[in-house]
Amino acid sequence: MVSDSAKEVFIQGLTQDGKTFRPSDWAERLAGVMSQFRPGGAQPGSHLSYSPWCIPTTLNGVKCVVVHRDLRDHEPMAWDFALNFARDNHLQVVEACLVPDAPKKP
Repeated sequence: MVSDSAKEVFIQGLTQDGKTFRPSDWAERLAGVMSQFRPGGAQPGSHLSYSPWCIPTTLNGVKCVVVHRDLRDHEPMAWDFALNFARDNHLQVVEACLVPDAPKKP
C-alpha cells in the first residue's frame, strides 16, 4: 500500500521473492503506455516521449519505473493501472524521492 504522502513511487524490476522481472524491457513498455498522461494532456503530432510522471530508469542495476504522485492527482485510473501492474506481477514497490544528479563542473 502506498501512503498518501508519497511524492514518488518506485516500481522495481524485482519480484517479492527477489527474482529479476522479465521481459527485460518491461519498464520502457510500462512508461510507453503511460506516456499520454502528462501535464497539459496528450500532445497530438509530437514525437513520442515519456511522461514526466512515469519515467523508466535503472537504479543500482535494477530496472525501475518512477511514478510521480501528480499522475494520481491528474488521472487516478492511470495511477491505479501502474500500481496494479506492480501488484499483479508481484513487483517490489518503494516510496522515495528521486534526487537529481549534481551539476557537472566545467
